[in-house]
Amino acid sequence: MNAGPDLHAIREAHRRIAPHVHRTPVLTSASLDERAGARLFFKCENLQRTGSFKMRGATNAVFSLSDAEAARGVLTHSSGNHAAAIALAARRRGIPAWIVMPSNAPRTKRRAVEDYGGRVSECEPNLASREAVAAALQKKTGARMIHPYNDDAVIAGQATAALELLEEIPDLDLIVAPLSGGGLLSGTAIAARSLKPGIRVIGAEPANADDAYRSLAAGRLEPAATTETIADGLRATLCPLTFAILRDRNVQVALVAEDEILPAMRFIWERLKLVIEPSSAVAVVPALENKLNAAGQKVGIILSGGNLDLGKLPFA
Repeated sequence: MNAGPDLHAIREAHRRIAPHVHRTPVLTSASLDERAGARLFFKCENLQRTGSFKMRGATNAVFSLSDAEAARGVLTHSSGNHAAAIALAARRRGIPAWIVMPSNAPRTKRRAVEDYGGRVSECEPNLASREAVAAALQKKTGARMIHPYNDDAVIAGQATAALELLEEIPDLDLIVAPLSGGGLLSGTAIAARSLKPGIRVIGAEPANADDAYRSLAAGRLEPAATTETIADGLRATLCPLTFAILRDRNVQVALVAEDEILPAMRFIWERLKLVIEPSSAVAVVPALENKLNAAGQKVGIILSGGNLDLGKLPFA
């Protein structure tokens, strides 16, 4: 079975994407440390191009293509952050990007994709429709499909956030990242465990979207939860590739209740003066709510993104 990218591939991805992405800052807060009883180091991917870590994986995948492959353009299906990242990465390479988005995707996210030059096709808001529309477009255009997380090049790109974090704070005891389809967390686990074998890697997942928690506990892929979560970027399910990476590296999952997400989000806005989205706040909750067994330790937290409709703030 494909074990995913190795540290060499991650370092190559870092070199490849460096001209096209930001090296985001790592911030700290004494008040947040006091609340958590640990030293917290926030990797601010909400300040990344397009507003999320997705720009890393998308850029690595797009710029890994040969000239012949790239000439046919790229294609993906996504409701938001990956869509925008693929559109911008394709524009920077000078190739077309076809983006399949569900009809209920936030208008702000669709507008961002279009502003970056993405050619949007609508689908029904379910996975079967996404895949069918994408397959039809791929047959018509010959474009290269770049999956949001079931792709080695995407995972290697996402891993560069953890690589940078550990270059800056090499003595971290653990790293926490949000968990959805598993691309960011898989890359984080590979990079972190390759650089520091004893480090703990924790995925933060909404209890209302707990398929990864159930899958890792059962030792097999479990279906998506039927409940809703305000962390709309964390609704995807693991694929065989990301499941295998997380299982083989003994990644643990911390579940986060719905009523814990917005208070953590607001606390970050107030104390760090950072705009983060609910999906990003999910990674903050385990530290603030003492779910990590990390008293006195150094904890890295990847703030995954900051894309939300500022006209409809959930805590307003």
